[in-house]
Amino acid sequence: MQMALATLLLMFAASNTHAKSTHILIVGDSLSAGYGLSSGEGWVDLLTKKLTAEKFSATVTNASISGDTTAGGLSRLPALLAKHKPTLVVIELGGNDGLRGSPVAAARANLLKMAELSKAAGAKVLMVGMRMPPNFGPSYTAQFEAMYGEVAKAVNGGLVPFFLEKIATDLSKFQADRIHPTAAAQPALLDTVWPALVKLLK
Repeated sequence: MQMALATLLLMFAASNTHAKSTHILIVGDSLSAGYGLSSGEGWVDLLTKKLTAEKFSATVTNASISGDTTAGGLSRLPALLAKHKPTLVVIELGGNDGLRGSPVAAARANLLKMAELSKAAGAKVLMVGMRMPPNFGPSYTAQFEAMYGEVAKAVNGGLVPFFLEKIATDLSKFQADRIHPTAAAQPALLDTVWPALVKLLK
């Protein structure tokens, strides 16, 4: 009887440990790849440190590539899911599609497929949104901004409406190209993502 009870307790402990283990996969572009920054300065690096400080048992894999598009992310995702088996996928893509004037419908379809593949693999999904400058026209910018919420809603995922929300109007937070945030801006990026991310972790 005691042996059986001990076995059950061990099984429960193992199951409980597994349930609490978290693997976060981040699939993004230069904003998450740390373009122009030194090693360890990007918001993803800061995320890893914050998770430890907040006592989360989590592993973070940053699969972001500078210049990547939604099509590129979609093509890479199946192999990433198979290799890392994440419990949470953070999708931070679309900005390069928008800057190239790519059709919003195509970008939305790619993001939706990525979210669906992630969910089918057993992962929660967090969409990190971007906005386009007003010179792209009101119709394009409105559709572009809305697609992130539409995708998040379709898979019952989390949403960060605008990744650059806290720094967008402060040019001192951007590198000389006025596109990529500086090292000093990275904590603000993490602060923007953190509330939605931690909600999914809990």
